[in-house]
Amino acid sequence: MNWIEVNGTSLRWMLHGSGASTLVLVHEMGGTLDSWDAVIPGVSHARRVLRYDTRGAGLSEKIGGAVTWDEMAGDLGALLDAVGIEGKVAIAGIAVGAAIAMHFAVRNPDRVAALVLHGPATGVTGDRRHATMERAAAAEAGGMRGIAETSIAASYPPVVRFDEAVFRTFRARWLANDPQSFAAINRMLATEDISDELEQISCPTLVTAGRHDALRPPSVVEPMARRIPGAEFLELNSGHFASIQTPGLVSQAIHGFLASHRL
Repeated sequence: MNWIEVNGTSLRWMLHGSGASTLVLVHEMGGTLDSWDAVIPGVSHARRVLRYDTRGAGLSEKIGGAVTWDEMAGDLGALLDAVGIEGKVAIAGIAVGAAIAMHFAVRNPDRVAALVLHGPATGVTGDRRHATMERAAAAEAGGMRGIAETSIAASYPPVVRFDEAVFRTFRARWLANDPQSFAAINRMLATEDISDELEQISCPTLVTAGRHDALRPPSVVEPMARRIPGAEFLELNSGHFASIQTPGLVSQAIHGFLASHRL
């Protein structure tokens, strides 16, 4: 693994595989680049795969105050430049990671060949805004353990705990999140809705949703997919943290979609 200072922050990143095309993987809020560990074998045999800890996550630099979608997307662009990846890339993301990928693609259409978006978290509706801000305050006041049971019950229910060892590792890693950074990203979701960008996506796009995702269920995600010109939609027998819960399904979806577009 490597660290690099770009766009005013320090990021941990890793590069796998080889080939003419490049896939970038962007993890979910509360996750790290490790969220993709079990997906990598299925997507890196024919292409390069870049993944990183987003600003505030994992071993990247933590967020001291507020953060914006522009900064998160700017980090991705600066990382691509610094690593020397030229031309168009495909990007796959989970939840907030999917929204970062989408925002980057809208701002930089000349740099994105395709998107795979699982349960994109582009903001929160007005009726959820207060609860999201309260969640941010609770994380800052009591740490991640204080909000763990409620959060994990919705995002990692027993029905998708196919491997208890994997779940225990996930839970321990999730508890290790930096509460201030986690709160900052929640506040970004509550104050900066970018869902109006869905219609502006111009590259081939696959949108997926987890059947057991109480946070971003298919009933919410499928209408988002319809707003993206020409997008495909696929429901997975998974949950919110699909790359951890069902990595085989996720890698098949990503690889199949990109292969169909010769990427």
